[in-house]
Amino acid sequence: MADFQFTEYFETDVSLRRPYLSKEMCIRVVENPMRSERQEHNRFRFWAAVPELGGRFLRVVTLADKLTIHNAFPDRRFRP
Repeated sequence: MADFQFTEYFETDVSLRRPYLSKEMCIRVVENPMRSERQEHNRFRFWAAVPELGGRFLRVVTLADKLTIHNAFPDRRFRP
């Protein structure tokens, strides 16, 4: 099992603005994405449907190591 970490931005900003998101949800998305892709600035995006969000898609952004979670939010524009 991977040792996931969370950036200070995630801990202080994302967690406060989106208290309905859990770290466990974010880890599940990164471990089992429906889609993933490289993003600018050596980051990666991962998407997956999350049952706790009514099946909506959660986008999780990691740093280059793919183990440090930086951001997460429901992605209304994502189309599988």
